[in-house]
Amino acid sequence: MPVLQKTLFTQIKEWLLVTLGILIYVTGWAIFLIPNNLIGGGVSGISSMIQYATGGTIQMGYSYFVLNAILVAAAIFILGMGFGAKTIYAIILASIALRILPDMMPVTIVKTLAIDNGKLLSVLMGGVMAGIGIGMSISNGGSTGGTDIIALIYTKYHNVSPGKVILVLDFIIIGSSLLIPSYVNQLDASGVPVLDASGNPVMFKMPFAEKVTTVLYGLILVTVNSYVLDMYISGSQQSVQLFILSKEYEKIADAITHDMHRGVTVLDGKGWYTKQDTKVLMVLTRKTDLNLMLRYIKQLDSNAFLSVSSVNGVYGKGFDSIKK
Repeated sequence: MPVLQKTLFTQIKEWLLVTLGILIYVTGWAIFLIPNNLIGGGVSGISSMIQYATGGTIQMGYSYFVLNAILVAAAIFILGMGFGAKTIYAIILASIALRILPDMMPVTIVKTLAIDNGKLLSVLMGGVMAGIGIGMSISNGGSTGGTDIIALIYTKYHNVSPGKVILVLDFIIIGSSLLIPSYVNQLDASGVPVLDASGNPVMFKMPFAEKVTTVLYGLILVTVNSYVLDMYISGSQQSVQLFILSKEYEKIADAITHDMHRGVTVLDGKGWYTKQDTKVLMVLTRKTDLNLMLRYIKQLDSNAFLSVSSVNGVYGKGFDSIKK
């Protein structure tokens, strides 16, 4: 039985933070990216291209949900892995929000914040909001699925890091937008979509030269998004090394080994001031697991003495593999 039991308040807080993170992520798309006909990486990028190619007939929310549902089903079939309730909830919430929020945004707000300030600022603001939103969701147990699932499937059969797979997929998705036509709204001088006699928006095909700049903006968006995400979750692929001194070292070692499935090395030590023998636990783990591990240690021994340091590389089971 896990040593650390989540309280009801903690569970409610995590669900609320996942919800807030997804809403921030979608709001970035609704205000800054979609009105400027910008694209990004992952399933969101594919969904945005589908929306632009169909002139808004198939909106992002629909294709986003369908593509993620296919990827989750494929992952369960190929990898045999289950996805938590928060991930399913995050995908459904993002799909609904992508369908509703863009239509709810006041035209004046979108014009003032996004259209008037140009695509470059919109890319930066949209990338920051998307990175914060995804980071907030991931750090609380949620996930937006997408190309992360493809990376997991690919790395099962190939010796390559998931980050590289995701980066390549993002470049392919963004670059493919050059081959797919995009139909965008025609705006009047005040930034309001022009309507025809039937009340439908007047659409025109985006020129190829403008699509080239859209690709460049997409690459900037992916870069900003990735950087903000890594900053928020303190580097998902970075590792830390802990040295723990505690009288309850056996309980702490058992909790880390059994509940967090991380290895623990017990070293013999001696306090030179007290001249007493002691045990020192050495643990290597991902930065994303650090906060949870500290909570374990604090609950088992609030007086434990420990040090935490970042390490440049960890190779072996559970971490990176040494490349040939």
